[in-house]
Amino acid sequence: MKAQLEQLVIQSLSQLQNENVLPANLEAKVFFQNSKDKSHGDFACNIALMLAKKVGLKPLDLAQKIIAQLPKHEAVEKVELAGPGFINFFLKSSNQFQVLKQTLNDGDNFGRSQMGQGKKIQLEFVSANPTGPLHVGHGRGAAYGASLANLLEAAGYNVTREYYVNDAGRQMNILAASIWLRYLQICGEHITFPSNGYQGDYIKAIAEQIYQHQQERLRVDSTLVFKDLPLDQQADGSGDKEAHIDAIIEKAKTLLAQQYEIVFKAGLDSILTDIRQDLQEFGVEYDHWFSEKSLSDDHTIEQAMEKLQAEHHIYEKDNALWFKSTAFGDDKDRVVKRDNGENTYFASDIAYHKNKFDRGFDQVINIWGADHHGYVARVKAALQALQIDPNKLTVELVQFAILYRGKERVQMSTRSGSFVTLRELRQEVGNDAARFFYVMRKAEQHMDFDLELAKSQTKDNPVYYIQYAHARVCSVLNKLNEQGLPRNDTLGLQNLDQLTTDQELAIAKKLSQYPEIIEKSASHYEPHSVANYLKELAGEFHAYYNATKMLVEDEKLRNARIVLSLSVKQVIANGLKILGVSAPESM
Repeated sequence: MKAQLEQLVIQSLSQLQNENVLPANLEAKVFFQNSKDKSHGDFACNIALMLAKKVGLKPLDLAQKIIAQLPKHEAVEKVELAGPGFINFFLKSSNQFQVLKQTLNDGDNFGRSQMGQGKKIQLEFVSANPTGPLHVGHGRGAAYGASLANLLEAAGYNVTREYYVNDAGRQMNILAASIWLRYLQICGEHITFPSNGYQGDYIKAIAEQIYQHQQERLRVDSTLVFKDLPLDQQADGSGDKEAHIDAIIEKAKTLLAQQYEIVFKAGLDSILTDIRQDLQEFGVEYDHWFSEKSLSDDHTIEQAMEKLQAEHHIYEKDNALWFKSTAFGDDKDRVVKRDNGENTYFASDIAYHKNKFDRGFDQVINIWGADHHGYVARVKAALQALQIDPNKLTVELVQFAILYRGKERVQMSTRSGSFVTLRELRQEVGNDAARFFYVMRKAEQHMDFDLELAKSQTKDNPVYYIQYAHARVCSVLNKLNEQGLPRNDTLGLQNLDQLTTDQELAIAKKLSQYPEIIEKSASHYEPHSVANYLKELAGEFHAYYNATKMLVEDEKLRNARIVLSLSVKQVIANGLKILGVSAPESM
């Protein structure tokens, strides 16, 4: 309806231009807001306030002129001037219920939009290092990314979901070294495990798998492994845990030679398989799993660095190569190749982002943890240096969810192995509660995950409250069948004038807002707005259900109320699908 009202105002402005009341070259964007106060009508427009200064008129005077030139419309009952220059539109009550016809006709497609016009978006999310299972912190990025992808598709965008697999670099080598040390322990070697190694039980499980396949073929005397190593970090603060683990990695590579790849690949494959399974079971699917290692194998990193060097954006200092990111607004220059000749993670990220845009995406969205806030400026600086519009990259930062068991906060550390996995969370509260709770607040807001609330079956649990509204409609249909009463949607749609209560009108108005919610939420990358909308719609319906007899004797009124209920059911199902939550028929 907003689009139709916008056209009415545009036509009025055009007529005022034709009459030389307004300048012919005047450009104006017309916006409508839903009125919160019933006395202010259904929609309010502030166009007179926005244009008054530009055209040299008082807002009230301009508003009156706009109203005078508004074309008649069958859905509009009256238009009033309010406050300093607002134009309030009152719709005929009969028109308010036309959304029910659209809802039932469009079905699963109700609310979908062509706003995106097929624009190609690459959405990268989660991309956790394959050095351990996904924990509850990763879960929020997964739920947000998957919901945002669904939301953007509903708004008409062409979305590619991508996981960036960090299968190269130091952390993966620490993982391989940790697995190999556990393997040597299984073989009977005495090992003092490094403080900076990965220590979870999953490391031992991978080592067991390697032993089953390789037996003792990868065994090396532990004295050779630890000979002449830098001292690990000690309780008194002496030693260097970073130098110690790096030296172990070099020993592993030297002593195992080509067989080092066996350990490296076993760790990567095992953990990546686990991550894929976790995400798939969580309802998170990807179109592409992109290998970081491939950037080196196909010389993409080398080519990106050569391009930056050719444009004089890279210089040498202390035997390392540096990117002049300060020239593009970053707070300091960044190393892209260390003095030992190894590329940094940043060099890989530069090449990866160049690759994204080389693939023809119109917009790239990265979903990162909030701890990556300082990384945004350097990546955008690199894009600018590569002559790629940095505004085509959007970075959404997601705060990690903090899990509480009662009043006790659970500490999480992948390195120490003391963490709650996403799988454990799903098993405890279920996929639906996890998916909904993760996205019911803005992604950048701090979040405490209340396990007890997520498992409760009360109106205080928002996902249960919404799903119960859907199930209640299904219950009405079952009762209709049990009582042998005929269901006639056509008759219901023909008698929408039977819906006369304030609650029925409020539900219809809320339903009509759904397409706008989808477009607005997609524009701002905010699936939590869909979650909030569904909670409000469910609240409207529960109040109506509790106060109204649905299966009345009057056939026309009964079917009209059923049509209203079916529309609520459809919109809840459509919204929950975007959020990756099921719409059960019974609870």
